[in-house]
Amino acid sequence: MVMVLSASVHGQRRLLGLLVLKNAQLTRQSSIASFCAAVRSYSSEHAHHDARIENVRNIGIIAHVDAGKTTTTERMLYYSGQTRHLGNVDHGNTTTDFLPMERERGITIQSAAITFQWPPKSLCPPGVEPKTINLIDTPGHQDFRYEVDRCLPILDGAVCILDSVKGVETHTERVWESAQLSKIPRLLFVNKLDRDGASFRRSVQEVATRLRTWPLLCQIPWWRKDEFVGVIDVIYGVCLKFSSSGEMTVIRKESISNENPALLAEIETARLRLVETLSEHDDQIMEEFLELEKDVPSASIKRAIRRLVMDGEAKFTPVFAGASLRNIGVQPLLDAVVDYLPSPTDRPELKVMVGSKALPMSELLEQQSKSEGRHNKAQGHHQHNSPVAALAHVFKVVDDPRRGMLSWVRLYHGALSRSSHMWNTKMHCFEKAQHILHVSAKDHHEIQHLPTGHIGALTNLKSARTGDTLITFPGHSGQTAPEALRNVRIKAPETPPAVAFIAIEPYTKTASDKLEDALKKLTREDPSIRWSKNDKTGQLILSGMGLLHLEIAQDRLLRHYKIERESAIWGNIEVEYSECALAPTGPHRAVYDRVLRDRAGRAACTASIEPLQAHHHDSLLESSIERDGNIIHIALPLPEDSKTLPFDPETVRQQLLNGAIAGLARGPRRNCPVRRCHVHITFDSATDFFGANSSTGGHITNAALLAVRNALKAAHGKGQMGILEPFTHVRIHCPEEVGHAIQHDLASVRGGHVMEVRKPESFDEDESLDGSSGAGPPIDVSKVYVPPDPYESVQSLRDPKKAVVRMLTIVGKAPLRDMMTYDGQLRSMTGGRHTLQLDPGGFELVTGARERALDGAL
Repeated sequence: MVMVLSASVHGQRRLLGLLVLKNAQLTRQSSIASFCAAVRSYSSEHAHHDARIENVRNIGIIAHVDAGKTTTTERMLYYSGQTRHLGNVDHGNTTTDFLPMERERGITIQSAAITFQWPPKSLCPPGVEPKTINLIDTPGHQDFRYEVDRCLPILDGAVCILDSVKGVETHTERVWESAQLSKIPRLLFVNKLDRDGASFRRSVQEVATRLRTWPLLCQIPWWRKDEFVGVIDVIYGVCLKFSSSGEMTVIRKESISNENPALLAEIETARLRLVETLSEHDDQIMEEFLELEKDVPSASIKRAIRRLVMDGEAKFTPVFAGASLRNIGVQPLLDAVVDYLPSPTDRPELKVMVGSKALPMSELLEQQSKSEGRHNKAQGHHQHNSPVAALAHVFKVVDDPRRGMLSWVRLYHGALSRSSHMWNTKMHCFEKAQHILHVSAKDHHEIQHLPTGHIGALTNLKSARTGDTLITFPGHSGQTAPEALRNVRIKAPETPPAVAFIAIEPYTKTASDKLEDALKKLTREDPSIRWSKNDKTGQLILSGMGLLHLEIAQDRLLRHYKIERESAIWGNIEVEYSECALAPTGPHRAVYDRVLRDRAGRAACTASIEPLQAHHHDSLLESSIERDGNIIHIALPLPEDSKTLPFDPETVRQQLLNGAIAGLARGPRRNCPVRRCHVHITFDSATDFFGANSSTGGHITNAALLAVRNALKAAHGKGQMGILEPFTHVRIHCPEEVGHAIQHDLASVRGGHVMEVRKPESFDEDESLDGSSGAGPPIDVSKVYVPPDPYESVQSLRDPKKAVVRMLTIVGKAPLRDMMTYDGQLRSMTGGRHTLQLDPGGFELVTGARERALDGAL
């Protein structure tokens, strides 16, 4: 039997098994255009944010750059009826990549959120509601890793996309590791199987060896000779053939038995191996397998996969196949999102930070409810309310040209309305949103409330930054916040250190003021961008994560914030060096006794600094904080004759921390940030605190700043301050004939070193990388089932007349300064037949001639 469906009709794969098993016939066929028109009509009448929480999927698309994330997202939007056209990255008309520079460069620069429903309401059986998918398309370039890291924790699931030609790439491992830290359930989509050199087999094997997750093959590619025509649904045992327009033909496996008996055997093998793998780790499937053997119901298989995926440990990962650009395999992938990825109610309970302790949200609410209950009982009141009306996490801030600053939030508890007064636990102030918006790429739609589990944007928040926590309290009108809940926060990702900078020298004070105002907004949008000002020269220093990151930042200043290029001298982008202490120094006591804001005051503290060692991480105390590559320990000793301190310890600790961070921002040797230091600050209430009226917050902060700077100056005076240079991990894929020349250039000319040279034959099934991103033990790839690629047994199927170019991969490490423009150098050596991947490699101490050259350049 052959059934023809429109691409979007396939959206209900859960009905596909019923259709196949009962030999049902479709009574009506409709074109993709008419179907999408009906869906759009439905979507306009129903608000996505009203979906019940169990029908919500908050997912992200993660991958290495150019793996096909945005193309896959565009197909999802089109087949769901959300858009009228298929966006194309090369044509610059995609929905989620809407910034001018994104469309010019053909890459994703900032994450974009969009919402759609799958399967559409018109195709859902009676009593079944469509699922609302809040999707975030994230960047794939290494310079924008922070953009990915700040979005991942608010997601409930993720789709990781692989380029089947290149397999598991470096950034794939990195984003996989980030998802692993947040315990996010994942699916894998092996993309671009229509390309020359694509290998489903190699890609799946690399998933096992490099990501250390057991691949559960829910689909395998369908080849006719060496042409990729569709995918085979292993669970239901049907073949899904796609036309160039996206129309799909569903063919039962019996219909191809005469045409290709080997394919029929492969389908049965794939299903049996999937069931065997599941039965080894799921008791329910084991019982059914022992009873029914290969006839285990498809519904049972899907439930077992969902159970194994749900914990987010990624010991097992469902794998799907396709080619997004040719409209193959996207609809079954959407079905998998609905079937296997969790709703917010399926995720582990949120943990919040109270001081340095992490508590489950329910435990915090229970503690506060009991406390308030005792207080109300003492006052003669008997009403019991939840102490927290709503709790939200700000994961991104965007300066929108029409709406101003938008604060993207994920709501974890309660509901937010426009009238809500929200307490910002980091900035310690109340804020109120002017509007609540449903975000759909560059379009925004006002909504009256934001329910639990959903993602939205708030307008007109004056202070909110990325990583802030917002709380609303029942019965509070923005006057006070309960003392016990003032510092509750959701843990935010650490901001990585900057590795490159650009100097900007404005010509006039007016230009400087305008540029500073734009930089404040830019750094509020992206905390991984920093800026500082030299008060003596007026020079501004803008720091970021790399060459591309700063080019984007500079472009945004010129285009979005309307900074005139002629109003300042723009330097070249250079690497950001750092300084470090080479020997212990201190203790150094500093007294800050000056007038601040027309108010006299006085405060003191003592600081000592030593090189950061491994044991400092092992013995990290609750009062210690890691920041920008340093560990800062704040000691507040109790007076001998008292059990309490004469000040709020948390407030003073934060003031001292702010001063220490400011003191480490510029070292004494090159005015560069200081890293790899363990800073110990002591604030003795008996000798350093001079009363609440005298030792204000500003005086305490400046005392810490002065003490840290004095300690650093003392170290520099003894020649005990070193220079750290940013390094990068280098991976070069090039023709074997130029391999020796590149290795020599990398090691002798660029100051790097080659760690490994891999030839094609070295990528065998026994490979297991020590640096793999998965959390599990190494996987024996010989036990992983993968069907053979079509050209494995055929000699030179793909154009036998073409000469074969043997390629190799050079893995090494080199100074970032020499690698920032290295792609152009490689182009002349390889004739453009290469790929270059650069990944953060930390900082290394500069010595010898390189150190003398740096000192001479000052």
